[in-house]
Amino acid sequence: MLTDPTTIHPGPIESSVHPIAHGRPRRRDAPDTKALFGQLVALPDGPERNAVRDELVTAWLPMAHHIAGRFRDRGEFLEDLRQVAALGLVKAIDGFDPERGAFESYAVPTITGEVKRHFRDRMWALRVPHRVQELRNKVRIARRELAQSPGSPEPTVAALAAHTGLTEKEVNAGLEALECFTTLSLDVELSADTDGHSLADTLGVTEALYDTVIEWESAREGLRGLPERERAILYMRFFEDMTQSRIADRLGISQMHVSRLISRSCARVRSGTTGHRVARSGRPVRMR
Repeated sequence: MLTDPTTIHPGPIESSVHPIAHGRPRRRDAPDTKALFGQLVALPDGPERNAVRDELVTAWLPMAHHIAGRFRDRGEFLEDLRQVAALGLVKAIDGFDPERGAFESYAVPTITGEVKRHFRDRMWALRVPHRVQELRNKVRIARRELAQSPGSPEPTVAALAAHTGLTEKEVNAGLEALECFTTLSLDVELSADTDGHSLADTLGVTEALYDTVIEWESAREGLRGLPERERAILYMRFFEDMTQSRIADRLGISQMHVSRLISRSCARVRSGTTGHRVARSGRPVRMR
């Protein structure tokens, strides 16, 4: 049975023990390295100390591999986990004080913590807050416990919430976090019958023309409220691209008067459009 990496305990590492040795239990198959640790502490840095250190690593490496094996089937290669556990073993050897008791009592939590940090820092494809990671572990353990009997149905969100004491919202967050060790590429094809369409093809984007359409529709209402002559002037100026002089000649008024009418009409349309956009969105919008 898979052991939860956040709640792992020494378990089998200390299950078969000698009677109390120096006040602490000890595994029957634990290597007797007390003398080597005595040498390691006494030796200065150098080749001889490194040789003793390597001998200790070799002696205790099976224990490190055993701890790594308890994290198998968690989305990481076992060989990589063994390397992480070996690194934890080296740290345990370097930090161990032989006067404090049995080495395995110090090494087991040190190695286990190193493997946990590997999962916490390296294995999340998405950055997940620590609180959500805790929810994920509680939900995963609850799912395993509720589905222990062969043929048991998949636990419901309500059942998981009742079992863990979490709210259904927290359970859903934990369930979502269960999928965060791996991510799906946006370029992956959805299925064989989608003509090569990828996941990215299904994602919506913000169209820059949406605002333009809204502005046009809002301006339409403002234009309807203008006098007919002012609408005609705007049409000639902006749709027929006529100069103010030509418009003035056609209407028999001065160019200065045409300029004032255009400015006044645009201001009225802009004011109506901005007010309409504020009413729709709740915030003022700068017209382009």
